[in-house]
Amino acid sequence: MGTKKLSVMDAMFLAAETRESMMHVGGMLTFTLPPDAPPTFLRQIADELRGEVPVHAPWNLRLRFPDLVRNPLQAWVEDEVDLDYHVRRSALPSPGDERELGILVSRLHSIPIDFHRPPWEVHFIEGLAGNRFALYFKLHHALVDGYTAMKLLARSLSTDPEERETPLFFSVPPKERTARAETEAGEPPPPTLASLMDLARGQYSAAREAGRAFWNVLRATRDGDRDLVSPLQAPRSILNRKITRNRRFATAQFATERVRRVARASGGTINDVALALCGAALRRQLGELGELPEQPLTAMLPVNIRPKDDPGGGNAVAAILASLATDVEEPAMQLGAIIASTKRAKEQLQGMSRNAMIQYSAMLLAPLSLQQVPGAAGRVRPAFNVVVSNVPGPDKPLYFRGARLDAPYPVSIPFHGAGLNITINGYADTLNFGFTGCRDTVPRLQRIAVYATEALEELEAAYPG
Repeated sequence: MGTKKLSVMDAMFLAAETRESMMHVGGMLTFTLPPDAPPTFLRQIADELRGEVPVHAPWNLRLRFPDLVRNPLQAWVEDEVDLDYHVRRSALPSPGDERELGILVSRLHSIPIDFHRPPWEVHFIEGLAGNRFALYFKLHHALVDGYTAMKLLARSLSTDPEERETPLFFSVPPKERTARAETEAGEPPPPTLASLMDLARGQYSAAREAGRAFWNVLRATRDGDRDLVSPLQAPRSILNRKITRNRRFATAQFATERVRRVARASGGTINDVALALCGAALRRQLGELGELPEQPLTAMLPVNIRPKDDPGGGNAVAAILASLATDVEEPAMQLGAIIASTKRAKEQLQGMSRNAMIQYSAMLLAPLSLQQVPGAAGRVRPAFNVVVSNVPGPDKPLYFRGARLDAPYPVSIPFHGAGLNITINGYADTLNFGFTGCRDTVPRLQRIAVYATEALEELEAAYPG
């Protein structure tokens, strides 16, 4: 039986796993069946899986010690995969609507991953109105991160609507490295004293660089810079309490061109406008609940720092903090405040080495660890109020055996002190928002999605050009 060592990041996600803070990510994809699809379209896929279907890494890996996930000797081991367990069929009362689909996905996302098996599941969901079906998948973040999972899942998708033989993603073998890549990579040379000294100097330089930037943020906010956000500047809110295992999921979809027009007219970016939609929706929702803080909510924004020529693998993400300007009522002024805040936040990363960016991000997010201490969530000031991620996706329509992918919605991770996670996935000519929250600490989550939709209409009215 083959084994694979856990990375430090794998171990971190396993260590963070609790009954309430489950570290699995996922996605909900909706499809429209092709006109020639038989009524047994999904059943045929299920029948196919009863045959001899190969399962390749990482989908055939499970934990060596499933009953003690924090075991220091933990490793991934190859396993015989029972596809009847991992690939399932569900059905909505026909004709099912988006609300019923969201409720089902919320329930599925509330169930912990079984570590006695490879930590992933796929659910084909039929019964959607309009000749549609959905696919929900979840996997533990220790196995693979959500961005990479979407890339792996895309192996089952094609740009050709006539393609009918695409294998399911877990049956696609890993891409083999080219001979040139293998030659260039080779075995790492043994460390020498000189190389160790260079490494130490590099780490020291990065730490100084990050520390200088962090101090500049603290000093600027102390001196009254309202555009720059520092750690522990976030107000206490109902979003930042101890969570339970119960999840709620909601979605919203926007034409990218609508968002782009507002961005051009306002002098901001598509990301800025997306943040403004989230900020306006949260201002309205918390205001109706009587829970809107006087100070503006702040968002943690992951930033991809992977070089363009990096083929992927591992984590290359930094973080910045930005204001959602929830203390500003007028839509155009709120967007303007967000544009100013994100601009200042990005300026802090300019000129930094990648190592320094990562260390700087760790300093910004260090207070978050306090929220994970038992009993601390909701009692200490949060590092930020909400996570908002924007993940780019393919710019052309994709198909699964002729079924057109209509929308890929990310389903993410709430945790103690951050009970709401908003992830945006670009696809073709749309932006797809996935709102994942704790049902018991973020009430009426569906309204946030509705209010984000209405917020875009308000911004379009403010910028009619």
